[in-house]
Amino acid sequence: MTHDHADVPPVPPASSSADGYVGDPEVQAHWDERYSEQDQMWSGKPNGTLVAEVAGLTPGRVLDVGCGEGADAIWLAGNGWDVTALEVSGVALERAARHAADAGVTVRWVHAGMVEADLPLASFGLVSAQYPVLPRTPDAVAERALLAAVAPGGVLLFVHHADMEHRHEHGHGHGDDHDDENAFDPADYVWPATMAASLGDDWVVEVDERRPRVAPESGAGAGHTDDLVLRARRLR
Repeated sequence: MTHDHADVPPVPPASSSADGYVGDPEVQAHWDERYSEQDQMWSGKPNGTLVAEVAGLTPGRVLDVGCGEGADAIWLAGNGWDVTALEVSGVALERAARHAADAGVTVRWVHAGMVEADLPLASFGLVSAQYPVLPRTPDAVAERALLAAVAPGGVLLFVHHADMEHRHEHGHGHGDDHDDENAFDPADYVWPATMAASLGDDWVVEVDERRPRVAPESGAGAGHTDDLVLRARRLR
């Protein structure tokens, strides 16, 4: 099945908060709480897979999905990319904007969920989703939204921790220690294999592999040793 931007289903109704956030308020509250638990959640360094995979790409417009505290967005901007960075947590975005100002780079920050964001269709030369938390739905709205954002000739880079799609754990998110009554079910989320299955005949897969991860020395994801990497190019 071909997935061009005309195939994207209507975006479900989303609430807009006083600070301009567009999306599920419970999701925002959850991630704001997560980020507020510590002064810095991530390592502050760009993801190694992103750095490796964009090395041969000509800088253009890039969408950083789930930008967190901004390390990837800032690195991309510093290397000539025109960056739009998307994040549900206002706490994380405040940190990201502060870090970008310190680094002297310009990033367009969007406080929204991926599905709810009012993004220009088919306009990004690179859509980077590094370890995203994207819920699956019967109509694959998250997958479709990601694909629809990529411009013809552009690249989708979707990276996740290996083996997470097979783990069942307690707590919110990906196995982190939170409320035990909320079980983590891998089937509820989008993984690289999910994205690969969503690609139509207007896409070509350039990379689809498991590889050792250059793990950061600190940060919430430091304990993961392998990545699943999907890089696909939109032909038209």
